[in-house]
Amino acid sequence: MELQIPPELQAKLDRLAEQQGRDAQSLVREALERLVDYDSWFIEEVKKGLAQIERGKTLEHEEVGSRLEKLFAQKRQRM
Repeated sequence: MELQIPPELQAKLDRLAEQQGRDAQSLVREALERLVDYDSWFIEEVKKGLAQIERGKTLEHEEVGSRLEKLFAQKRQRM
């Protein structure tokens, strides 16, 4: 597979590769692997969520708000 990269993106990639002491090709390979892995994970999580909805396992709006408030409060306590 060949990929055409715009010159400005190639320049950014080259600078990043130089800063990390790596070659640009390995950075691109790593970025593509991360993207594919993330997309695969995300699609599976969406499928899980849809299956929960089909089983009737949902939260009411108020419960979501309550849970978020609790999480925010816990986070503030840690600061």
